Amino acid sequence: MFIIGIAGGTGSGKTTVVRKLTERLPKGEVTVIPLDSYYKDSSHIPMEERQKINFDHPDAFEWRLLIKHLQQLKEGHAVEQPVYDYITSSRLSETVHVEPSEIIIVEGIMTLHHPKLREEMDLKVFVDADADDRLIRVIQRDIVERGRTVEGVIERYQRVLKPMHEQFIEPCKRFANVIIPQGGHNNAAINMMAKFIKQQLHEK
Repeated sequence: MFIIGIAGGTGSGKTTVVRKLTERLPKGEVTVIPLDSYYKDSSHIPMEERQKINFDHPDAFEWRLLIKHLQQLKEGHAVEQPVYDYITSSRLSETVHVEPSEIIIVEGIMTLHHPKLREEMDLKVFVDADADDRLIRVIQRDIVERGRTVEGVIERYQRVLKPMHEQFIEPCKRFANVIIPQGGHNNAAINMMAKFIKQQLHEK
């Protein structure tokens, strides 16, 4: 099994990198685990209080469960991945059944933040993008997928996303084996990664 961690700021193009990388790897041998699925359950907290939770802080994630699931997959056991609902800011009752596969990609803003999670990874990747480009993508995504207004997204970006990015996400670059500038547009970097991963699997 080959485990890849892909981190980067909100709107940096991580999802596009993951999609393009998956397309270049052996079909049916890649499993993607979103870090967002491991947000702590806040269904026990009143809705008004949930709106105040900082989801761009490391404390928002249930790291122990994610690390446990990765270790179980490495041992050949299937896991039940949580499903998180952005609208209600809580976990749903259903889960996603995940079977072990040759390649596991863990993708999320702080995938490279936790030391024990990094220890489970064979390749650590940071997707880099210009701050203006990231903001535009965040506005487009949050309006369409999360029902937010332009004003609300910009206010949240200035109050939460930008400072959290500078404090917790940007410093993760130093842990990366590979830094991909231009996000999902950098086909050369994605091609090189795919070639390297295939080589590593062949040698294993």
